[in-house]
Amino acid sequence: MKKLPLHIKVIIGLVLGAIYAFMSVKFGWNTFTLNYIKPFGDIFINILKLIAVPLVLFSIITGVASLKDIKKLGRMGAKTLGLYLVTTVIAVSLGLVLVNLYKPGNKVSDEIRKEFRISYELWQKSTPGVQKLDDVCLSCDPKNADLVAKVQKKEGNTENNEWVTDKLMKAKNNSKNGPLQPLVDVVPSNLFKALADMSMLQIIFFAVFFGVVLVSIPKKKAKPVFKVVDGLNEIFVKMVMIVMEAMPIFVFALMAGQIVKAAGTDPDKFFELLAFLGQYSITLVVGLAIMIFGFYPAIVALFTKKLTFKSFLQGIRDAQITAFSTSSSVATLPVTMRCMHDNVKVPKKITSFVLPIGATVNMDGTSLYQAVAVVAMAQLHMVDLTISQQLVIIVTASLASIGAAAIPSAGLVLMILVLESVGLNPAWIAIIFPVDRILDMCRTVTNVTGDATVATLIAESEGELDEKSEND
Repeated sequence: MKKLPLHIKVIIGLVLGAIYAFMSVKFGWNTFTLNYIKPFGDIFINILKLIAVPLVLFSIITGVASLKDIKKLGRMGAKTLGLYLVTTVIAVSLGLVLVNLYKPGNKVSDEIRKEFRISYELWQKSTPGVQKLDDVCLSCDPKNADLVAKVQKKEGNTENNEWVTDKLMKAKNNSKNGPLQPLVDVVPSNLFKALADMSMLQIIFFAVFFGVVLVSIPKKKAKPVFKVVDGLNEIFVKMVMIVMEAMPIFVFALMAGQIVKAAGTDPDKFFELLAFLGQYSITLVVGLAIMIFGFYPAIVALFTKKLTFKSFLQGIRDAQITAFSTSSSVATLPVTMRCMHDNVKVPKKITSFVLPIGATVNMDGTSLYQAVAVVAMAQLHMVDLTISQQLVIIVTASLASIGAAAIPSAGLVLMILVLESVGLNPAWIAIIFPVDRILDMCRTVTNVTGDATVATLIAESEGELDEKSEND
């Protein structure tokens, strides 16, 4: 067992975790699993987050200070943000193409779709200021009176979903902010609060600012500070390597705990929507797979001289597996940085700058997911979105993904903004919740692979991608 590569051990941990979870549900071990197995998975996530936040701070400072040329920093920053924006738009566009071709929302029985359509119409009538998207009105037809009464009774008896309410409140608070509020939020008023809250954009701002100032002061004074920061960075990198040794065990606990926890959702609602959830999931996973195993490695192979399609995917394999098990780009960041430096041979000064920014602003998987989910749910409710409305989705999803927290299920909050942008009911996020956790794992793999791709392209464009030599 000791001779097996780490990624094989992690895959074994994932499989055994899933098998154990099935047995736990079947034989009634759920209480034991949630009390004594799941906590070890939570500990794993906490350890990675504990390491990730200071690692982002010290690695960006080290990366910026290593550049020694402020002009180079500006050029590299512009290329980084530009590439991240391009890949995000491509991901959203791919999602819209797939969901319009496959139409997962149309593959549900007409009876169920009529219920959802009437539910949408009732919400539209009771919500002032909502844009009317079409002239269809099933609830107005006397023939559907019984169905309308059934829907009204069903919705009237439904208890207030605290989870949905929480997501709606978060989105409402975001919508009250002014147009320049995102810019204000980037600048921290208290570094320690930013670190405690894991406000990654604020941490990145401070780190870049600190690094730029460190480069601009006399070398005699800057050198000891740089040595301390670089040393701290190495300590946190070493922490990652230690944690990775125990990763298969942690992953077993994480997988078992999450599956057992998900099994506690409302089974009646789940089976009622099983057909839609299955078709929707297939569409999304196909889109994510095209990005992960097609678009990204193809771009790397096309634009770099020393990396092939296969070697790139092999180089970032551990990061992808970690992303799948943690559902967090930030938690995966330490592993991504190690893979890029050790396997893909991207210099630390580039990975230290590009990857932390990517973990915060590059959410290709989240963007693709929002496009597929919004259109699929519109199809389920018999709402045909026009091309112009779908273009709004591209813009909104691309911009919203930039502000997505790199934590599990953060895309659900942002999807509320996308739904509202085209006049749809934001509470629809509850429909896709039963399968969101497993799909979130897949989305995170896409996000992390996109980060690695951009870092590789930046290194190649700077003439610093060296597959054979040791990196500094």
